[in-house]
Amino acid sequence: MIPFNKPFLTGNETLYISDAVSTGKISGNGKYTKKCQDFFEKKYGFKKTLLTTSCTDALEMCAILANIQQGDEVIVPSFTFVSTALAFVRQGAKIVFADSYFNHPNIDADKIEDLITQKTKAIVVVHYAGIACDMDKIMTIASKNNLLVIEDAAHAIDSYYTDKKGKQQALGSIGHLAAFSFHETKNIIAGEGGMLVMNDERFFQRAEIIWEKGTNRVDFFKGNINQYNWVDIGSSFLPSEIVAAFLWAQIENLSAIQQKRKMLWEHYYSSFSAIQSDEIQLPILPKYATNNGHLFYLIAKNISHRTQLIDRLNENGFHAVFHYQPLHSSPFYKNKNGGRTLMNADKFADCLFRLPLFYELETTEIDKMIALF
Repeated sequence: MIPFNKPFLTGNETLYISDAVSTGKISGNGKYTKKCQDFFEKKYGFKKTLLTTSCTDALEMCAILANIQQGDEVIVPSFTFVSTALAFVRQGAKIVFADSYFNHPNIDADKIEDLITQKTKAIVVVHYAGIACDMDKIMTIASKNNLLVIEDAAHAIDSYYTDKKGKQQALGSIGHLAAFSFHETKNIIAGEGGMLVMNDERFFQRAEIIWEKGTNRVDFFKGNINQYNWVDIGSSFLPSEIVAAFLWAQIENLSAIQQKRKMLWEHYYSSFSAIQSDEIQLPILPKYATNNGHLFYLIAKNISHRTQLIDRLNENGFHAVFHYQPLHSSPFYKNKNGGRTLMNADKFADCLFRLPLFYELETTEIDKMIALF
């Protein structure tokens, strides 16, 4: 069986973990944490980064930093993983779910403004499959209405957006806050792990306090104060040095990993394009977006057609999977959603499915999959 995902190890993960252990500083915010954070800030122009134990934790930090209170409204796409909404629900927010475009799972930027009320505090965007949302339009709406923009960039490491002036910006560097994932299914991994990105300086100091369980311990370690205290809310969002050491081995190989993954994505795309079938739809790549090789998906005609295709692939040794169920109609939120229907999110939930894509996959294996269509 060709798996849906296979974590790729570069060979230096255990070496760096051993090095981290030998230093006697394994609780976090040590040498490897700083190396990882410095890398992302320099390479992608993020103003400040903090590694976290997961992307979920990074999103929860975003919700705290955004000062979300009971009754505030936050606009969130329905076609996404539960963490995107859950982080804000935990702070007491009412989630106002937004639909996808008819031809792409990303949030439909043209429908956002109609969802804004006096209670709206933030817009959360998800760069599905590492493909950028229409950030010019979204940032303009946010500025006009004095709202924060939070990028859920779990899929989006090393992917870019080209603005209307022709400037290319890394995803995660555009909104006020962003969250990344280093889960084992992502392009670079740490088993579990994430990162908070801040592009607005007003969040820097408080983020370090929230990161360290609501204490000003970071300032203490910097020598800015002679003792630290409990000064705010927070949690144990800081990962261990073991996680950071593993991630550093991945970062060192980012270019090679990305080159291979993007090559596999392009092979999928060009091969399926040559088939010219009306039975399936290929991913849409807007002119303003790049592809980072995170995942390759197809759109079937309907749910039964998707089931047939997935079963055929699985029976022939290829593990294909479908993706999210829409959050607006989930058991937890459907009674809080006011009976709204989001047709495009529902369509993607029924019709979208993902094919295997991982570093060690070979184009010959992709060709065998494509022959089954």
